[in-house]
Amino acid sequence: MANQQDLDFTYTIIDKIFRLSIGESGDYSGAKYDGDFTMSLEDAQRKKHKFIADSLNIKDGSKVLDMACGWGPLSKYVTQERGATSIGLTLSVGQAKACQKNGLNVLVKDCRYIQPEDFGTFDAIACVGGLEHFCSIEEWKAGNQEKVYRDFFKTLYNLLPMGGRFYMQTMTFSKHMVGLEDIDINAKKGSAAYLCALMVKEFPGSWLPYGPEMVIRNAEPHFKLISKSSGRLDYIETIGQWRKKFRKFNLKKYWLYLSLLPQYLTNKKFRHQIAIFRVSPNRACFEQEIMDHYRLVFEKI
Repeated sequence: MANQQDLDFTYTIIDKIFRLSIGESGDYSGAKYDGDFTMSLEDAQRKKHKFIADSLNIKDGSKVLDMACGWGPLSKYVTQERGATSIGLTLSVGQAKACQKNGLNVLVKDCRYIQPEDFGTFDAIACVGGLEHFCSIEEWKAGNQEKVYRDFFKTLYNLLPMGGRFYMQTMTFSKHMVGLEDIDINAKKGSAAYLCALMVKEFPGSWLPYGPEMVIRNAEPHFKLISKSSGRLDYIETIGQWRKKFRKFNLKKYWLYLSLLPQYLTNKKFRHQIAIFRVSPNRACFEQEIMDHYRLVFEKI
């Protein structure tokens, strides 16, 4: 999977800029508009958090594990709005420090290997965007992608009581995905081959599942599917709103942009990261149906 260095490159490098643009506990995953794009980004993210908490039956006193917690928006919601207790896990040092500064119980730890002896068991578990990083290109080439997901669901099985629920939100490859051999950073700008190459550079060490069906069948026989919905159109809108917020003037934020100039001039890998911010390849991949995005609710059986 993507290792800590990979995820630090993706998330820690933008930590301060992200928080100045989106907020201290901003959500870096697709919001839930359900077709009502008159909603603000903040309201749509709150609607998503409510949907997750309702789907997982989170209430006062519930013990929740927030896998791949990012800057902690879900942990913040379930503790403040539902009276739950939450443990958040991330592999990004920048994200963990920001969460801890904001009073959230977040640790730098690989959520794939959590065992009951680490923190006990949980009433509910959520993983918003984490599965996208669980399988590397090398693991996919070796034919191990489905095993990665099966092993993950075995981990979840050991952490939940019978009838306990798990919420997953993940990007997936869709009908217009190209073959790995066609992915090329030198391909025509805007083409699937070019956009996928940018995605690989944005998320090193990561390879997506091929549709929600791949995830669902590897959850069996330990879990049954409770609900499934596509958030592709919602994610397109979410990314559009993020772009506006990243570009909105803030003196401290723009000073941070300037401070990154030497790295831009000397680090080719970092220049690719800037190209990613300009192009938003994940948004283009959603628009061209190279990728889709799903919300999945499972129950342990």
